[in-house]
Amino acid sequence: MPPTKQTPYRKKLIEVDLPLDAINKESSREKSIRHGHPSTLHLWWARRPLAACRAVIFASMVDDPSSCPEEYPDIESQNAKRDELHQLIEQLVKWENSNDETLLGKARKEIAISVARSRNETAPENPKEVLNYLRDHAPTIHDPFCGGGSIPLEAQRLGMKAIGSDLNPVAVLITKALIELPPKFANQPPINPDADRLGMTTGKGRNKQRIPWRGAAGLADDIRYYGKWMRDEAFKRIGHLYPKVNLPDGSKATVIAWLWARTIPCANPACGINMPMMKTFQLSKKRNNPHWIRPIIDRDAKSISFQVQTHNRDVPKDTTVNRNGATCIACGNTVKLNNVREQAKAGNMTEEMVAIVAQGDRKRLFLSPNDEHIQAANDAAPSWRPTQTITKNPKVSALSYGITHWHQLFTQRQLLTLTTFSDLIPEVKSLIIDHDSDKSYADAVCTYLTLAIGRASDSGSSYARWQNSGDFVAGVFARQAIPMMWDFAETNTFSQKTQNWLAQIDWIAKAVEHVPAEANSGNSIQVDASTNDYAANGQVIVTDPPYYDNISYADLSDFFYVWLRPLLRDTYPDVFSGILTPKSEEMIAAPRFSDPRRRFEDSLLKTSQLIRQNCNKEIPSSIFYAYKQQEEQRGGQASTGWETMLNSVIRAGFQIVHTWPMRTERSARSNALSANSLASSVVLVCRPRQEDAIIATRQEFLDELDTELRIALRSLTRDGHIAPADLPQSAIGPGMEIYSKYSRVETISGEPVTVREALQQINRVIGEYIDQQEGELDSVSRFCIDWVKIHSYNEGPFGDAENIARPQGISVSDIANIHDLIKAERGTVELAPISEYKPDRKYPMTDMTAWEGCMRMAYHLDTGNEDGEGVEGCGDVGRRMAGNIDSVERLARILYNHYDNLNQPRDAYIYNQLVSEWQNILDATQSPATPTLV
Repeated sequence: MPPTKQTPYRKKLIEVDLPLDAINKESSREKSIRHGHPSTLHLWWARRPLAACRAVIFASMVDDPSSCPEEYPDIESQNAKRDELHQLIEQLVKWENSNDETLLGKARKEIAISVARSRNETAPENPKEVLNYLRDHAPTIHDPFCGGGSIPLEAQRLGMKAIGSDLNPVAVLITKALIELPPKFANQPPINPDADRLGMTTGKGRNKQRIPWRGAAGLADDIRYYGKWMRDEAFKRIGHLYPKVNLPDGSKATVIAWLWARTIPCANPACGINMPMMKTFQLSKKRNNPHWIRPIIDRDAKSISFQVQTHNRDVPKDTTVNRNGATCIACGNTVKLNNVREQAKAGNMTEEMVAIVAQGDRKRLFLSPNDEHIQAANDAAPSWRPTQTITKNPKVSALSYGITHWHQLFTQRQLLTLTTFSDLIPEVKSLIIDHDSDKSYADAVCTYLTLAIGRASDSGSSYARWQNSGDFVAGVFARQAIPMMWDFAETNTFSQKTQNWLAQIDWIAKAVEHVPAEANSGNSIQVDASTNDYAANGQVIVTDPPYYDNISYADLSDFFYVWLRPLLRDTYPDVFSGILTPKSEEMIAAPRFSDPRRRFEDSLLKTSQLIRQNCNKEIPSSIFYAYKQQEEQRGGQASTGWETMLNSVIRAGFQIVHTWPMRTERSARSNALSANSLASSVVLVCRPRQEDAIIATRQEFLDELDTELRIALRSLTRDGHIAPADLPQSAIGPGMEIYSKYSRVETISGEPVTVREALQQINRVIGEYIDQQEGELDSVSRFCIDWVKIHSYNEGPFGDAENIARPQGISVSDIANIHDLIKAERGTVELAPISEYKPDRKYPMTDMTAWEGCMRMAYHLDTGNEDGEGVEGCGDVGRRMAGNIDSVERLARILYNHYDNLNQPRDAYIYNQLVSEWQNILDATQSPATPTLV
């Protein structure tokens, strides 16, 4: 509808309809894309996918056709235009199209048309004029918690003016490097002496051609050139500490990494050996290159040496350290973890080299340690180290072991390497100026080279690890924490393989090449979100605020800050003024604050009030939020994280007008494999609540919630296939849409119905909805569910089975003889577990039940089953279920709920994964059947 007195704005597309499946598909896919992706510029935690950000910003700026009856007067024309916009979004969110100027031109033109419509003007046609028009007349997109810069970057890509602000200086620096620096030097040729300033070459073979330097390609070329210069200079100074390794045939190979284990003295007086603490002895799990470490004990010398074995026989399966303590592999003596900590704090924890990984011909070479390489590591003597202390934080486990300063997270050789590259930054800046450049350009190039040092510190720490499933070095921050690392990998920064210096440079250069440098410029500033006035031209707020207590941004980013600050404080004095990152103003519920919850809620409320007061009134604000909904048992389930966030938004005067569950995480990331981590964020679309909003009674709210939320849940589960772990938080949106549209919801006595109670009622409706799904299943599957709830997969009395089966209208013998799901003998009954549903298990002669279909699919998806066939195997099962396949998804949700309530994450994960893969499974059912299984 067009603006009216009651609604002084046109509805935007994001308030009506989005091609959610396409957005979610590309957002999920994007998490596995690395080369050229802006996330590879430098590590930041919990980034939102560019696809989701791009879609949200575009849909926030473009009018929905139903709000433009003067142009689209009937339903048919409105639907046609909306379909056109959806098709544009479906192409726009694809990673390979992210720099397609023709496609981006269409998107910018649609935004310009909506901006012009609001001004009673006509949008220009020429792409350059469209960019100028958006620069001069479109509102600015502002993300006050910019973090890794995804939102302002995508606003810039769509031609908008973009501001990214954050309190954290590392976040501000990353965003500067994405949106502020590249446009300053767009279309400029590189200045290094090896570059062709007339143009760059693209394509290969006959398609090779020279074109003018475009975008940030010239800047990227200089980053590569001067990064290589730094590598060559560093090698001249410290290359002798990175010797090659002698191979059995007399040749030499470049080392990729040295593997070490931390040790403490065995407490057994008769032993006294330095006991290595290792999580695994296996070097490589690859079938074509198996290797493991064999410890050789010399009891007379009271020492242990390590020998690399070239097979996978007799690999020790037990680790020598776990959450309970450590075990001496020489005498079997056990030491409690508290004693390990005391030994470490007393300075008795050392490191011993256990293996060398070298560069072979298309495979890794694993070699036993030798004196030359041990001595090379011991010879390193850094002249400088970061002296800042680590802030106390439970997510930095090393603090419990006497690690109090940041430099203690690095070996001496690692410290020397990082300081050597740091010392080269001033030298390379002078070299760039000598190569006919001004100081501002030299500062820009050196900013990216300094970010490479930040990247190198993540993998060049003694808290990095050797990933034996893929044969590479994984950095410190596989999770949003610094866990204690007992056996670690020390990478060779001068190699040509995993985590070397030139690789760090290339990651950065490729990211710079892919930023939209020719679009409108952006600005990154350091400011506290709770004191920002947001007053410039009615900014459009699109943001991803901190997740209560999930991530300790400031404490963790000090890991990088102590390396970045000495090199950049003169270039960005306002950003890098502090000794460490600001913490007293940080908006998280950190344990260092006296009342973390109240402080977080007050800060977020103040921020929301400022946004509500100054945001654009014609365009909705959008908030990404991902926090597990059900996690506290205080008068019913409701999440503190969600409660505090929603309280601040609603109390500030916002109404939630729409919500979108968007897939923003990889389900296969490290912490999702053992727990049911969220894969989705909820995007809350908010507008200032109408001044004349009415008051609702508690009963009116509950009646509306029971009706409307059940409709939404059916859509979320059966159309959207939202994973069970994501359903509670995805359902918050439609529930809070109802709650927030009223000025107040109150009881008969006039007491307010709080956000907490509203969340509890939302969870009640979810639970009732899931329970109702059970009634839609076949009788055999209902029997199996009831049996699992009582006996799990253990034996139970035959009488119990009959009592469960009889109300379902079936008998135990029917289930045992026809469906082959249970064993009934000698007065007991036992349900077949997932492990018995191997692909060669015969299929039933009658229609397959939901239970058997679910168990078979779960078997295929369980990574512990070597003969499982993944999604393709699930597709085979689905083809045999005819029209009954949807019952499997409903059953998987019920079983997830059961195991989640029992706090059994491993069992729950299987069923969460099954629903997460549901669309892929449906697609697989359309493929031809596997002949061997017919």
